[in-house]
Amino acid sequence: MFVWMNDIEATSQDVPYRPMDGTAMSNWLATFTGDPTRVLFAIRVAGKPESAGFLLLSGINSTNRSCELGIRIGRETDRNRGIGKAAVALGLAYAWDHLNLVRVHLRVMASNARAIRAYNAAGFATEGVHKRAAFIAGNWHDMMTMAALNPGEAVTAG
Repeated sequence: MFVWMNDIEATSQDVPYRPMDGTAMSNWLATFTGDPTRVLFAIRVAGKPESAGFLLLSGINSTNRSCELGIRIGRETDRNRGIGKAAVALGLAYAWDHLNLVRVHLRVMASNARAIRAYNAAGFATEGVHKRAAFIAGNWHDMMTMAALNPGEAVTAG
């Protein structure tokens, strides 16, 4: 996970790159203890001991029954194999079945077609585009907001 957080190419697909040293990484991981608004999962392929990535549910709001999803598949060789799609499906199942959430949203770079396809396949729909919302590697990038709604939740007028 430390290597993936410091991978300039992978990081530049969703956030501005900021190098993280071991102490900062340990401190960040320690903030998850006792924080009911965040859940961090390691992504593993069945039968393999090493992690392929991680999935984070953050900003968990029990009043609005919503949260934000973030995911990183660490190695390029693990991408485009359905691992992320499966992890997102499991993350959504956890959000619906264990956290009792109604809505999970995420932000993705509008130019990241591979991620957008995976999110669409997992049940996310585009809600909007935010122009020049991220300044990464010296350039402005548009970001998209996507959301998935709990299919088992009754729709009410609002």
